[in-house]
Amino acid sequence: MKLWKRNAIAAAIVLFVCGAVYLNWSYSQDTAAGKNLGEAALVGSQNDPLTQNTEDTDQQSAGEEGDQTTTTGQGSTYFSTARLNRQQARDNALSLLQEAAEDEKADQAAVDEANAAIQTMADYTMTEAQIENLITAKGYTDCVAFLGEDSISVVVSATENGMTDSDAARIGEIVMEQTGLSADQIKIIEAE
Repeated sequence: MKLWKRNAIAAAIVLFVCGAVYLNWSYSQDTAAGKNLGEAALVGSQNDPLTQNTEDTDQQSAGEEGDQTTTTGQGSTYFSTARLNRQQARDNALSLLQEAAEDEKADQAAVDEANAAIQTMADYTMTEAQIENLITAKGYTDCVAFLGEDSISVVVSATENGMTDSDAARIGEIVMEQTGLSADQIKIIEAE
């Protein structure tokens, strides 16, 4: 009975984590597409005299910021795609592990191994999210982390001056603190 409760709790945690990752991805897709929460859209004709001056100002501003918007949009697309691909791969692996754990013909060792793998996957997901949040809290625009059994790769958005040694050290410190990995097990990549 205790094993069933533990498995149910682990499955619920994994489902909540997957749901949170999906909602985070969904939110980032909305903001990447130019939608912001609470932002209203004006519906009407293009020749509306009340919005004529605003549209002219917006077009001038967009012309001045055109290069920055394009670069940011491409970087944002990379990070969103990377997170989506990571989540899809995890979802596929998770469904296979859940099938193995729920298989009535499987011996207890196989079920325990599947449940341990599910728990490890949930731990990786939480650790990656913490690392990504801490790195963005340090002022980097965006990042995505890929945690493996004995290594991690962190892709960070490009900065204006390029990544410096102090940037790499700051990111490496965050990763070492969260994962317990050594510096030679951490790969930091600047997205272009």
